[in-house]
Amino acid sequence: MARFGDGLAVGRDLSEAAAAAVEQALAPLSAAPDLVCVFMTGDDPVEFEKAAAAATRAAGPAVLLGCSGAGVIGAGRGVEDSAAVSAWAAVLPGARLDPFRLETLKADDRLVVVGMPEGQDDDVVGVLLTDPYSFPVDAFVERSDDALPGLPLVGGFAEGSERGDARLFVGGEVYTDGAVGVVIGGPVAAATVVSQGARPIGPDMVVTRAEDNVLYELAGTPALAKLEEIVLELPEAEQELAGQGLLIGVAMDEYADEHEHGDFLVRGVVGADTDSGAIAIGDVVDVGRTVRFQVRDAGAAEKDLSALLERFDMAPVEGALLFACNGRGQAMFPDSDHDVRVLDRAFGPAGVGGFFAAGEIGPVAGRNHVHGFTASILAFGRAGEPA
Repeated sequence: MARFGDGLAVGRDLSEAAAAAVEQALAPLSAAPDLVCVFMTGDDPVEFEKAAAAATRAAGPAVLLGCSGAGVIGAGRGVEDSAAVSAWAAVLPGARLDPFRLETLKADDRLVVVGMPEGQDDDVVGVLLTDPYSFPVDAFVERSDDALPGLPLVGGFAEGSERGDARLFVGGEVYTDGAVGVVIGGPVAAATVVSQGARPIGPDMVVTRAEDNVLYELAGTPALAKLEEIVLELPEAEQELAGQGLLIGVAMDEYADEHEHGDFLVRGVVGADTDSGAIAIGDVVDVGRTVRFQVRDAGAAEKDLSALLERFDMAPVEGALLFACNGRGQAMFPDSDHDVRVLDRAFGPAGVGGFFAAGEIGPVAGRNHVHGFTASILAFGRAGEPA
């Protein structure tokens, strides 16, 4: 008998699908589950709420956490273009589970997030699901390392057909805004992997002049001129990739002898100014940081995920949550099953569940960040063994 299970049911009756998916996830378990995660996709927010109630009944006393998404992942496959529900269940002996609901309150001239459990010494990981329209997820996640030092956060943005349609579930309650999640602590072996799906082009460069998110000089050369120099040296196929959506990676460890997969925080190049020779990127980078331009395609995404999982040092993996960008799946690969199949090859017979998110949350080089086009993974190892 297993400690982790997953299930998936397709059908317009989401309540029926939710009950079926949870039953599938519970079937192989060695004991009653401690945590059940449920994800659903469809067109009707009211049906999401009914399905969440059905999932709660099927899950019994377990902590139930979940949300709506652009698609769901379970039973070794992904579904993006049909109404469906996926479920993932975990038996976590001795673990402490602290479910939470986050709200944003206005205090004087600033916003304050309330509802996060107080950190404890044996906290292992937090799962965070958010509504990006009503919750300041970027600011919360980027500052989480100060408020919750050492606690990795993994998760994704919920999604609905329109703004206001997303639903979040925790502890039998359904919410239309804010964020929900669970902090897992105690004797739990868990580790994270974030695959940003990009590959580098050109050399590493030191930022020699910058202000906020605008890079003026790279390696002593105007940033735009340096970029043009690098792109013109690329093969034609890679020039086309750069033209479709150029990225830049910021090295997270300036003292590393070499920067490998997972060592860069990848952000978009969002604009350029021919007059000043500057480029704007989707993050603030200080002078002295090392950066490298990047491109993304299906081949790069598969290579990056496979390489990271080959280096993953937890064995065996018994279960995993997968939060994949809605820009992956059918938008990047031939079908919706790609990422979960890669995990199946790497992990073997592990229970894997998750959803296609509108943005992903996961740590890179020990700090929590919000991402796009990534696969953010939380893997669980054998009970009693260190991660």
